[in-house]
Amino acid sequence: MCGRFSLTVEGNAIAEYFRIRDLSVQYQPDHNIAPGQMIPVITGTYDKRRLSLMRWGLIPSWLKKPSAGYKMFNARAETIDQKPSFRNAFYKRRCLIPAESFYEWKQRGENPLRIYLPNHKIFSFAGIWELWKPKDGEVVLSCSIITTEPNNFMKNIHNRMPVILDDEGRMRAWQEGTRRSDLKDLLIPYHGEMAAEPFSLEQR
Repeated sequence: MCGRFSLTVEGNAIAEYFRIRDLSVQYQPDHNIAPGQMIPVITGTYDKRRLSLMRWGLIPSWLKKPSAGYKMFNARAETIDQKPSFRNAFYKRRCLIPAESFYEWKQRGENPLRIYLPNHKIFSFAGIWELWKPKDGEVVLSCSIITTEPNNFMKNIHNRMPVILDDEGRMRAWQEGTRRSDLKDLLIPYHGEMAAEPFSLEQR
């Protein structure tokens, strides 16, 4: 599971790393991002990437009330192409979710571990997004972070981990791919170097 993460860099750093030309959306950097918050999400193809703010917790387009969807902040890689809540977004609305680190708790009552990539200030989670249209009111954009089995580093911390895309080739393949098998092949445990340190979420 991935239930908390951080993104404290400014928008221009995101624009440079992900090659976003239009950065008209403003967001609030945060060291403790939780489900239900509005978070920066990157959609579009390589040469037309754009940054949007979306609610973290996917709301399938067919839901009558959006409140039920806010719990869907993670989607399992193994079943994402089968579950009705995620299947359509997997094929049609894939995204990148910028991050600097994420948090996991080994035991209740303890401070979490901050998990990060030593060689990458910024990276992205593989994500999916949806557009929910009410009969009356504003359209809601929402997203979910995809999780997979843990790698060797994460096995001692948690039984799941987010799918991490840390290079342009994999990010582009996730956004622009069309074949189910190619997309599923990207949803694997991270192979690069990772590090963890105790962290108090009261820290700034």
